[in-house]
Amino acid sequence: MKNSEVLSRCALFAGIREDERSAMLDCLGAREAATVRGGYVFREGDRAEWVGIVLSGQVQVVREDFYGNRSIMTEVSPAGLFGEVFACADVERYPVSVEVVQEGAVLLLSMARILRVCTGGCAFHNRLVSNLLRIVAGKNLQLNQKIEITSQRTTRDKLMTYLATAAKKAGSRTFEIPFNRQGLADYLGVERSALSAEIGRLRREGILQSERSVFTLL
Repeated sequence: MKNSEVLSRCALFAGIREDERSAMLDCLGAREAATVRGGYVFREGDRAEWVGIVLSGQVQVVREDFYGNRSIMTEVSPAGLFGEVFACADVERYPVSVEVVQEGAVLLLSMARILRVCTGGCAFHNRLVSNLLRIVAGKNLQLNQKIEITSQRTTRDKLMTYLATAAKKAGSRTFEIPFNRQGLADYLGVERSALSAEIGRLRREGILQSERSVFTLL
């Protein structure tokens, strides 16, 4: 498969050889789909039938409330997985949407076949399920981290908690975040204008420097 290198980096296939992976993709009913910026891989309310892997480009998992306010749950880059939580939860319909922010391609795996041991008794299935549970546990930790960030009282506190977390993860005072200004506002659950104003104040106070998506904590 032409995307072998990307799939080899996907955590779902950890410990699985390339030849085993090829057989696995057939077993899981894998199909590739092109993505277009601004489009959707699936929308909230669609039948929950697929777990996706980003082959190229980038997608965001987003949730909208009754009034249409958007919240970015996570951003997924090549080799990243989306929709896997719903496979374990056995939901009937997706409670979120997956929006394309950079065109490319995704690989879709049948949700029904992931947790169901196939009639061929594929040796890789136990490893696959073990990897899946590890990924879901990691996503749960990320969700807890986001709750810590968005539970801060002010826009300033939310922003600084997020940036401090990103700096620690990068191991550097200078780092790049995966969001533009609107995306960061949606992730933090604040107004874009309030976020931009706060970034401006922090720059004037000498607390940080920023250039597009690159920040430096001073």
